[in-house]
Amino acid sequence: MAKKEKKKKSLGTHLKEIVVILSIVFIVRTWGFGLYQVPTGSMETTMLVGERFFADKFTPIFMKIKHGDVISLNDPLFNYSDNSLQRLWQKYVWGPSNWTKRVIGLPGDIIEGKVEDGKPVVYRNGQKLDETYVNKYPLIAEYKKDPAALKKEARKLLLQGRISVETMNAYPSYFINWRSYDPAFSYRDQPFYRIDPNLVVKNPLTGDPEFKKPFEPIDKQVNCPRAGRYGKSHWSCSDEFYVELGPNQYWLMGDNRRGSQDSRFFGPINGDLIHGKIVLLIMSIDQKNGWKILNWSFINPIFDFSTWWIADLLAHPIDFWKRVRWSRSLRIIR
Repeated sequence: MAKKEKKKKSLGTHLKEIVVILSIVFIVRTWGFGLYQVPTGSMETTMLVGERFFADKFTPIFMKIKHGDVISLNDPLFNYSDNSLQRLWQKYVWGPSNWTKRVIGLPGDIIEGKVEDGKPVVYRNGQKLDETYVNKYPLIAEYKKDPAALKKEARKLLLQGRISVETMNAYPSYFINWRSYDPAFSYRDQPFYRIDPNLVVKNPLTGDPEFKKPFEPIDKQVNCPRAGRYGKSHWSCSDEFYVELGPNQYWLMGDNRRGSQDSRFFGPINGDLIHGKIVLLIMSIDQKNGWKILNWSFINPIFDFSTWWIADLLAHPIDFWKRVRWSRSLRIIR
């Protein structure tokens, strides 16, 4: 009898310990610090896709965010639930993806984007910014997989009635990455990403690789669903904008101006979306396409295991270590 009671107490004690540990981890993870992975190339070359970083969550709560800070925030385009409990779950447990941007404007600032001498520039409160962090390299287009295989896959989906002829023709374009490219190095020896010459997107007329030039302005776009005009403030998915920031409003931009969806596209963001200041880049690895659970169209994955470093390591145990960028690891983010 005593042994049974001892076992029950022991089991109950263990369960309580697990609950306490998980609660502490949740509190620290939510309001203390966070470990994240760079999802897109919007902050190149300050931060590259696949790099893991440490974010300090105390700063947004107890201190003030400053000009030039690189921050992590909740996806500003995410549609939160109207249900208060579900909204809390989305905000603190499982919901919007994490974005990384640089703080250009703080509450009360006047931020203006102009094109001068053919180059986009940014003014803050009438003073032109010296943005040394902006990506100075061109972007090269690279298919995520063999374009011939993509075309074959598209024809198969068309015959199955899953996509239209228009989607079939555009299908390969859904699988393109724009990567920072240093012309001083060969494709294989690039300092940022290993580029497969067989996957480089070519101009169908000239046969030349497709590039986006650095410091080339983005023209105003007619199709800009998040364009806004409020009094004097306006933005329209281009490098020309004018914004007077109100209380708790921030203007965010990616360092990779030719490849970043930021406040130029969706306007100022509410400070409540900011949940961390990025301080340390822990590990840098050239992420390899990994395992995915695909949806019916095969275009967007339902779940992408390639963002898990452990899945990448298991799938490519030798190549994984070759893709680690040791010189970029354990680096302070500025």
